[in-house]
Formats: sequence, structure tokens, C-alpha cells
Amino acid sequence: MLSAVLGASAPFHAFAQAAEARFHDAPPSTDTVRNPFATQANGIDAGKASYAAHCAACHGASAQGNGNVPPLASSKVKGASPGALFWFISKGNVNGGMPAWNALPEQERWNLVSFAQSLDATANRPVAPVATAPDVPGHWPAPKAPFTDFRYESPGTTRKISVTDLPAPFATESAGNSPQLVQRPSDAWPKAPPGFKVELFANGLDNPRLLRTAPNGDVFVAETRAGRITMFRGITADGHPKETHVFASGLNKPFGIAFYPAGPSPKWVYIGNTDEVVRFSYKDGDLQATAKPEHIVDLPAGGHSTRDVGFSPDDKRMYVSVGSASNVDDPDTTPAEKLRADILVLRPDGSDMHVYASGIRNAVGLAIDPKTGDLWCSVNERDGLGDNLVPDYITHVQEGGFYGWPWWYIGAHQDPRHAGKHPELASKTIVPDVLLNPHNASLQLMFYTGDQFPAEYRNDIFAAEHGSWNRSARGGYEVIRVPRHGGNRATGEYQDFLTGFVLPNGQVWGRPVGVTAAGDGSLLVSDDGSNSIWRVSYKKP
Repeated sequence: MLSAVLGASAPFHAFAQAAEARFHDAPPSTDTVRNPFATQANGIDAGKASYAAHCAACHGASAQGNGNVPPLASSKVKGASPGALFWFISKGNVNGGMPAWNALPEQERWNLVSFAQSLDATANRPVAPVATAPDVPGHWPAPKAPFTDFRYESPGTTRKISVTDLPAPFATESAGNSPQLVQRPSDAWPKAPPGFKVELFANGLDNPRLLRTAPNGDVFVAETRAGRITMFRGITADGHPKETHVFASGLNKPFGIAFYPAGPSPKWVYIGNTDEVVRFSYKDGDLQATAKPEHIVDLPAGGHSTRDVGFSPDDKRMYVSVGSASNVDDPDTTPAEKLRADILVLRPDGSDMHVYASGIRNAVGLAIDPKTGDLWCSVNERDGLGDNLVPDYITHVQEGGFYGWPWWYIGAHQDPRHAGKHPELASKTIVPDVLLNPHNASLQLMFYTGDQFPAEYRNDIFAAEHGSWNRSARGGYEVIRVPRHGGNRATGEYQDFLTGFVLPNGQVWGRPVGVTAAGDGSLLVSDDGSNSIWRVSYKKP
């Protein structure tokens, strides 16, 4: 594979480091190197075959990307010299999740260059391959408690990982086990706890990611790859939207969606593009944007690409999450990490931007506790230290707090790749509220305030776990519930809630991304693996 897959917890993608002045710091001398096999008649076809054998598991069967992995048919690749591409394929970037392929014959590497530069950005979206032998279980060692993998995920199962459970770095090898998505078999369906019903709400979408419900009950979804925001209105008796509308298009990898100000009549809908925050004028019931977006603030681009947006209960502060540009590059020596791995805070008009909390590798999801007004986030921690390091996490966010990245993690645990650096930060590194199975790729989170689910679910947290690439046996690929037992703080445990997105043989057909409560109190879950939205409802006995 040309690089390890980026889920939201995955490392910085091999072909998307936009902050670099040159293509992955390729030496200038590579610009003069020409492909000696460029005129070979079957070079592209040979490269395509090599790609299928080595690269498709991460980059997708048709180089379309998976989840946060962008398509290889990009200006970044098109603009790189053949020599720079060959150099990077050969050298790799271990910390960035890209293995070195210098063991491949030279001609095979050049054929990969030819194939990569032949890709057409206007090609139709590929169709996932059909699952093979879905009922044949894979063979992996049983996980050591409290850690788990997809084989043991079951709705209602409670889990708790403590600081004392963390293994030493490199207790296992760092795995490269990215999912190659397959079509959902007809008998595969998400599984929820007893009493809950799962229905297919919408399908045929293009990379549906974050979900947000407007005050009037309309549901907005960011179709990130398509660059648009789609809106659903109403729910039919059989669990489908009554109306579907494109609210806005022409956006740059949109993800975050937030309505402002709070209350029943917001005037704006804010969108977190990968490189900026914009807002559209909005009034209750709008089916589509009535004017062009207004630019609010520029953001660092490239790297972890999701930008979520939220507002304080008093409407005076806007929070924006910006993930790191890399897996564990040192910000002291890496200018591309400026204003990254942070949650930023600014006024709603974009002024007075500064860091609210730091050392947070990739806070993909933001949410405001409706009871206390506290800011919470879900975080994709670093990769490369073994199957069971470092736990992803969900936590309330302390203003001015430092959460460790890249020098420390989960309290005073130093990343050995930065040994000896910043000892003064060891005691300042905050231990998050809820430690999740490592490499889960925890994405959007939300507080459930609906009335449809049992009373004990009210004000609990739901979060979408996109699924691992850096574990020998897959983990995540589910929706979890964080019970708060009627209080304002989590106590460290979480529960499997919606599972079944991985087949017994380890093939993946679905990847949860977004969660929101519909107007009727049912839970909607976006899935960018099957390009669907699922609806989970509960009927009181």
C-alpha cells in the first residue's frame, strides 16, 4: 500500500501534506529525474496491477480514498515530478503511516508512478467489491482485557480502560491493517440493544460525514467529498426522509455544521471547511442557501482535514477543532504544526482567535453539554506505538488545558519518539474522562436530549467510532454510548451500542462517522463506508 489509511485517527495521509513547500520534502534533485519507463506501452496497466496488490487496501480499490483519505487523483500528485513520486514511494514516511517500498523492483515502482499520474479526478465514484466468504471467521489472537476488537463488540457490553491498563510502548508491533471496503451483504445489518430497531434512513449519498439537527428538526449532513451540505426534512412511517434538498454546494471538504445563535430561530449556519469557516444566512425552514457563503476565518489546511464548529451557550464564543498535520511531528521544529492539534476559540465574527486547549492530536467532534455548558470533544490519538497504545478518548475540555500531544499522552507517559523533551509538561498533561479502545478513530459525538429512548439514556453521550487501521485485529466500527448516570461527568466506562459493520472474516462494509438525534428522538448515524444514514428508534414496551 502507498500509505496507511487515514480514518480520522489515522496518520497524516501520504499524499495530502499541503503545508509542505515541496512534495513530502523530496530533494530538489528529484525534479530532474525522469521516468525511464514512461514510454513503455503497458506501464500504466502494470502499475495498476501493482497498486491493487500493494496499495488498494489503504487508498481504495480505485484510488478513491477511504474515509478521510483523499483521492490520489489530486493536484498534489499531479503537480509532483515523477522523480519526487518515485523518491517518496521508495523512502516512505513511517511516522506518517507510509511504508517504504524500496524492496519492490525499480521498474515496478516507476510503474506505480505512471499509474498515479494517470488517474482522472473526474472519474465516476467506484463501486466497492462484493464481500467474499463473509461467514468464514478470521484468525487473530484473543485481545487482552480491557482491550477488545470487533469480534467481541456487542450491544450493551460495558468497557472501561484505566491509566494502569496501558502497556509499554511497542509491546506489540505497529500494524498496518487498513480496511478495504466491500458491499454490504444482504444479510448484514447494524445491531442495537434489545428494544431498539435499526432502519436504513437514506442511501446513495457521497461520503456522508457529520450530522447536525436544526432547531426545527431538519437534519443536515456534510457530504465531504462532494463538497456539499444536504438537508432532510421529516420522517415517513417506514423511517425514510420525506424530503431531501441540497442546501449548499461548491464547498471545500465541509465537515462541521453549527447553527447560530442558540434557540429556535438561528440566523446563520456555520460550516467548517477544511481551510476556513464560512457561514450562510439562514432562517427557520430554509431548504437551500439563499446567498453565497460569508468568509469568517482562515484555518490551517491539509493534514487531518476535519474542522468541527460549536458555540458557547451565551453565543459569545465559537470553538473550532483543528487536528495535527502529522502523526507525531514536533511542533518545536515543524512550522506546519502551528495552530494545530488544538481547539481554537474566537468570536462568532472570526476575530480574536487564540488557543482554547492544546496537545489534542485530532479533536474530530465537538459538543456542548446541555446541562453545564461545558465543551466536550472526541479525539483521535497517535499511531505507531502498538495495538493497545494510545487510547482515543472523549473528555470535557479545560480552558488552557494541555492534553499531551506529541510529547506526552494520558498523563505523564512520554512518547519514546520524543524522549527527554519537555519534562516540565509531564505533570501538566491532563488525563481524559473516558479512554477508548486504541485506534478506534472516534469521530462525532453528541448529547442525547430526546424523549424517545429510555429515561436512563437522557443526557448520555453517543459517539461514532470510524474504525482502526493501526491494529492487528480491527477495533471500532461501531457507535458507543457513554453513560453519565444522571450526573454531569462521565465515570470512565462506555458501552457498545450499534455494532455489526465488520463481517466475521474481518471485511468492512460500514464506517460510522456522524450521530444526531432526529426531531422525533430517534438516533441517526452516518456511515461513509456504505454511503448511508441509519436510523435507530425505540418503542416503549
